[in-house]
Amino acid sequence: MTAVLVFLGAMVGAPLRYLTDRAVQSRHDTLFPWGTLTVNVLGSLVLGGLAGAGGALPPLVAELVGVGFCGALTTYSTFSYETLRLAEDRAYFYAALNVVISVLASVGAALLGHTAVQAVV
Repeated sequence: MTAVLVFLGAMVGAPLRYLTDRAVQSRHDTLFPWGTLTVNVLGSLVLGGLAGAGGALPPLVAELVGVGFCGALTTYSTFSYETLRLAEDRAYFYAALNVVISVLASVGAALLGHTAVQAVV
């Protein structure tokens, strides 16, 4: 059952990642990977919320949403690739900015999601 739930969550998360990335990036005329940043921060917010719920949610929700949906929505590999590409293109400022903003915003979003859900639960 777990594999099916992960698969179903990923069926939604992966296309949403692609569509969100393209929609956000098309609105910016810059080398900075705004689309990847957006999906990673949103996924961190959702995953932080799940963590904040703790045992209030059934384990099946964590498998469906946490592992499947968030796992497919967020993308550490693309973040790494885009940072490397920026460095190879000698856009060192953007590469460093990508690392700092991505880490701080994603951890901050996870903390916000966690805190918000804990306040409600």
